[in-house]
Amino acid sequence: MYVLDRLGRIGRFVWSGWAGLAGLSLFAAIWQAGHEHYGSFILPAPLETLRTALDQLADPLSWEVAGITVLRAVEGFGLSALVGAIGGLLVGYSPAAIRLTRPVVTVLLGVPPIAWIVLAMIWFGSTDGTIVTTVVVATVPLIFVAAVEGVATRDRGLDDMARAFGAGPVARFWSLGMRHIAAYLFPSLTVGLGTAFKVAVMAELLANTGGIGGALAMARTNLDVPQALAWVLIAVAALICVEYGFVQPVRAELERWRDAARPWGVKR
Repeated sequence: MYVLDRLGRIGRFVWSGWAGLAGLSLFAAIWQAGHEHYGSFILPAPLETLRTALDQLADPLSWEVAGITVLRAVEGFGLSALVGAIGGLLVGYSPAAIRLTRPVVTVLLGVPPIAWIVLAMIWFGSTDGTIVTTVVVATVPLIFVAAVEGVATRDRGLDDMARAFGAGPVARFWSLGMRHIAAYLFPSLTVGLGTAFKVAVMAELLANTGGIGGALAMARTNLDVPQALAWVLIAVAALICVEYGFVQPVRAELERWRDAARPWGVKR
C-alpha cells in the first residue's frame, strides 16, 4: 500500500505538469505575437530561440558554462535556505527578537542587489565568492521573513491540545508547527530560488566571472539577440529543473495532509 500510495502521488505530481505546459504555451504565443510585431532583430521567434539554445547545448562547453551558473546559484540558495529558515524559526518564537530584527530585514530588503554585487566585487574580486555572497544577501531576508511569519501565526491552541495528549516538543513541532510553517516557507523558497538564478546571472555579467552571465556579455558585445535569448532560455530551463526536481517534491512530501482535506477529484 505504501508503494502504491507513493506511485500515485508521483503520478499526480507529473500529471499536474500539463497545467504548467499550458501556461508556457500561452507565454510562447504572446512571444510569437511580439516577434511578428517588432521583427527578428528586436525579438526573435520562440522556435528560432529554441533552435539556437539546442545548438548551444550540442557543444559540451555550453554545458560547462551553464553548470557553473547553476552551481553558484544553488550554493547561494542552499546557504540562504539554511540560514533564513533556521534563523526565522529561532526568531519567530520570540516577540522581542521579531521586533529587533524587523528593521534590519527592512534595510536588507531595501538595498538593491546590484549594490551588493559592487561591494562583493570589492571584497572578493572576480571569484565565486562574489556570486554566492550576492545571492545569499539578496535571498536570505525573503526566506527569513516567511519563516518568522509562519512561526508567529501558528495555532497555539493545537499545540496545547497536542501537549495535553502527551506529545513531546519534537512531535508537536514536526506534526503541527512544521506543517503550518511550510505553507509560508515554500512560497518564499520558490521566490528565493528564482531570485538566486537572476542575481547569479547578473553578478556574473557585471563581475566578468564566466557562466551564463559571461555568455550574455559576449552576446551583447556581438549584438546577437538570438544568442542572448537562447542563454536566457537555458537559464530558465535550469531553474525549472531545480525547482521541480527538488523544491516542489519536498513541498509535496511535507504537505500530504492537504490531500486529506481535499474532496476526491478536486484539483489544485
